[in-house]
Amino acid sequence: MSDTDGKKPLGLRGGPGSVKQSFSHGRTKSVVVETKRKRVVVPKAGSAKPSASGAGKAHYGDPSKRPAGISDAEMERRMKALAAAKSAEVQDAKNRAEEEKAREEERERRRREIEEKAREEAEREAALKAKEEEEARAKQEAEDAKKREAQAQAQAKKPAAAAAPKVDDDPAAAQVALQKQMDRGGRPATPAPRAREREETDRNNRNKVADNRRSGKLTVNQALTGGEGSRHRSMASMKRKQERMRQKAMGNEQREKVVREVRVPEAIVVSELANRMAERVADVVKSLMNMGMMVTQNQSIDADTAELIVEEFGHRILRVSDADVEDVIQQVEEKPEDLKSRPPVVTIMGHVDHGKTSLLDAIRHANVTSGEAGGITQHIGAYQVTTDSGAVLSFLDTPGHAAFTSMRARGAQVTDIVILVVAADDSVMPQTIEAIAHAKAAGVPMIIAINKCDKPDADPNRVRTALLQHEVVVEAMSGDVQDVEVSAKTGKGLDTLLEAIALQAEILELKANPDRAAEGAVIEAQLDVGRGPVATVLVQKGTLKRGDIFVVGEQWGKVRALVNDKGERVDEAGPSVPVEVLGLNGTPEAGDVLNVVETEAQAREIAEYREHAAKNKRAAAGAATTLDQLLAKAKADETVSELPILVKADVQGSAEAIVQAMEKIGNDEVRVRVLHYGVGAITESDIGLAEASGAPVIGFNVRANAPARNSANQKGVEIRYYSVIYDLVDDVKAAASGLLSAEIRENFIGYAKIKEVFKVSGVGKVAGCLVTEGVARRSAGVRLLRDDVVMHEGTLKTLKRFKDEVKEVQSGQECGMAFENYEDIRPNDVIEIFEREEVQRNLE
Repeated sequence: MSDTDGKKPLGLRGGPGSVKQSFSHGRTKSVVVETKRKRVVVPKAGSAKPSASGAGKAHYGDPSKRPAGISDAEMERRMKALAAAKSAEVQDAKNRAEEEKAREEERERRRREIEEKAREEAEREAALKAKEEEEARAKQEAEDAKKREAQAQAQAKKPAAAAAPKVDDDPAAAQVALQKQMDRGGRPATPAPRAREREETDRNNRNKVADNRRSGKLTVNQALTGGEGSRHRSMASMKRKQERMRQKAMGNEQREKVVREVRVPEAIVVSELANRMAERVADVVKSLMNMGMMVTQNQSIDADTAELIVEEFGHRILRVSDADVEDVIQQVEEKPEDLKSRPPVVTIMGHVDHGKTSLLDAIRHANVTSGEAGGITQHIGAYQVTTDSGAVLSFLDTPGHAAFTSMRARGAQVTDIVILVVAADDSVMPQTIEAIAHAKAAGVPMIIAINKCDKPDADPNRVRTALLQHEVVVEAMSGDVQDVEVSAKTGKGLDTLLEAIALQAEILELKANPDRAAEGAVIEAQLDVGRGPVATVLVQKGTLKRGDIFVVGEQWGKVRALVNDKGERVDEAGPSVPVEVLGLNGTPEAGDVLNVVETEAQAREIAEYREHAAKNKRAAAGAATTLDQLLAKAKADETVSELPILVKADVQGSAEAIVQAMEKIGNDEVRVRVLHYGVGAITESDIGLAEASGAPVIGFNVRANAPARNSANQKGVEIRYYSVIYDLVDDVKAAASGLLSAEIRENFIGYAKIKEVFKVSGVGKVAGCLVTEGVARRSAGVRLLRDDVVMHEGTLKTLKRFKDEVKEVQSGQECGMAFENYEDIRPNDVIEIFEREEVQRNLE
């Protein structure tokens, strides 16, 4: 068998060839190389459709030229698909050509329509223009005819014009006339024809200008036929002239600029600066933008920038401090001739349940006590009473409970006379002493009303004697303080009490100026549903009228209505008159001073300044300034448990009293923290804050609105309602007591003495003990005492009696003890055995 095994040798381009190979050491070898021809497979003849050129059949019909592995049916399917693709391509090209042709026709049609419309519009405008020109020409011709007719009539009316020789026809006559005028020493007269021609030309020009002014626009005809060389006004000039005339007719002609002195504080709003300069806000903003400051009219700028703006607008600047805004509040110097008598302001003070409100009810012939929850006063009530003798008295009724300290202090500050009510059967009590201190601090005279003298156990002398301890000496004991025995129940001594008040008022000679801007003190403030913020104000100076603009504390407003103590609306309130004021923008603090100002801008500026100052003060007070203070605060927060609460009350005074009472609850371990307090109904925002803080919401004489109730039910926030401050304080105190850690008490149950110490494998050192006192228990705590010094405290690992593990061993018996993790035990050591118990504590 040959090397090729009967196969044809490889060929190179149809024929064999030889290649010489070179190897190392000079060895060579010739190799025959052939290439294998590429095999082309074509379809059989007749299996493929002829192409458009007729070459398809020749190419695919020949089986020798058909690709390998393709049957006749497959080849037929491929040829059909190819033909279909070609026909689709031809059809697409045809469709695109038709679409392009249609688009071109549509563009051409639209272009023709636009040209047609433009042509029609041009023709219409030309027709309108020609019509306007024709009308203007006809109008001008009619006016010229009228003028010629008027001139002809004027010529005919001249009496001697016809008889006189015509100067222009007779040169000699003209020369004679000129010579006569020169002989008279006058100037040569202008020849009559020229004068008439010039006069006529001027008249025509004036008429044309008037016509132009009346027409309001310049037509083509007027521009073309205005006269030879005559100059006409442009449309813009005519409009400017008409605008000047209109402004002059309206009185808005340009006036001389007024230079103002502008007061500028440290920071001022752009709109307010423009207002003080009497300039447009847009002009001020534009000037600031030209300086590179992109600000709006509601943004603030500093005093330096404001100074540049003021100087740019040509005004003078006066720099003032922020506190100077309160200078607008008038500090009127009272003149003796302006002062008039005013009613005294009488405050009733005393201990709780000593009958203050009942005494006032008896004087007023009213029943206020029944309207107060629990029968105790929880607001400052302001009333005005006219006695049988015609004297007018203003009464303030203050609460006597310990929580209302600030209310009593506020009542003493605004009053002229204090009636100190002391129960004859109870004598002097803590709030009585506090009321005495407030009255003395305010320098107000007192009248002691010893109430409940109708009771069997009443002892007025005991009250007088008790008052001596507090440096109050009544007249019955040779002092200077009036005392009256009264009974609110029977009416005993009421007339004497009123006489005492009138006498004290006469001694004080109370006067005020009613003809000045009002000034008063806020006795109470609340947020009333339907009426908004309401403040009970005691007017001290001036007269408060409906419509007055005022500032009170951090709030301001305009008096919308004044309501007296009987619920009647009044137009004004003079000195010593208590009224409810409506129209505030927010609820003020009780004790704030009300001042009437001239403008709303002043009131708003003062209120904003006070609010900003108060915010800064609170921030400074709440911030720790040193590292030691921060560490102390952090340590206190770690060790003190807090009970957070939210408080909403009906009036500002009650809310203050509740917060002060909450601050007094607690000790070094637990305290009550008031997260927020306010006036008005409980709202959804209060519920949200309570949920975030895990705090209950306390409502004092207020209720939650419907959305707040639904939100509280969904979020699981507890809402507690109270109407008596006693119950509120007790419940919060009980809740705070639950945060106290239980007190651990140790009860000693036995002692044992170590006799011997043994080593036991697997246990360690075991003490052989004798229980000398009490009992030794396996579960109890133990201490190891050596020479009465505690060496170890822990628990027992084992307690045995004769090799048996036992729970307890009685006194006088021996046992074995081993300590947990402690083996330093010696003979004669004493083991103290005790048990611990937890005792729940309560806040006092």
